[in-house]
Amino acid sequence: MDGVTEIRTPLRRRPAQRRSAERVQRMLDACAEILDEDGYDGLTTTRIAQRAEVAIGSVYQFFPDKRAVAQALALRNLEVFGRRISLRLAEGSFRDWSDTVGAIIGIFVDMHRAVPGFRVLRFGDVADVNLLDNDADNNAVVADRLRTMIVETFAIQDTPGLARALAISVEAGDAVLKMAFRRSPDGDPEIIAEAERLIHGYLAAHIQES
Repeated sequence: MDGVTEIRTPLRRRPAQRRSAERVQRMLDACAEILDEDGYDGLTTTRIAQRAEVAIGSVYQFFPDKRAVAQALALRNLEVFGRRISLRLAEGSFRDWSDTVGAIIGIFVDMHRAVPGFRVLRFGDVADVNLLDNDADNNAVVADRLRTMIVETFAIQDTPGLARALAISVEAGDAVLKMAFRRSPDGDPEIIAEAERLIHGYLAAHIQES
């Protein structure tokens, strides 16, 4: 779709065989585990190789540095996030697109609690605010992905106003949910509820004005 941020691959080369693809996934799993244990500052390519039980040369065969590994993990997180949202939207139980806010926040919170490495990396800001794309910040990439799914699911017009509303919603949600997880490792439920109320109210008002 026109206007959607094109995400660049961090891989030096794509794995051509299943065994190579599985090795890359082991590296990403190792990266996630190390992030949970010691954060981004504790992440090194040597540790990734050791944890994934591969030679350091295997890491450099696919990734130039630890940032690229983190980028690949952030992209995997984004794909999981998008896939889970798509499945939820396919259930078709929403009156209008603004009512998806609670479901989307719920998916994000569940990933924060359960997906290895997600609570530290999320979609990449701990490494670089432009980790997913050199020309757009990470929240803009997430907002574009959400806009694509919403436009396709609800058959609404893709307008600059919609793009702006979703960009603001993602920024606001990101800030408030960070606050929720600062207050509690599992996310303060009252603040999570306030995030949903804040964003849903804003988007509902946007719909009325459109």
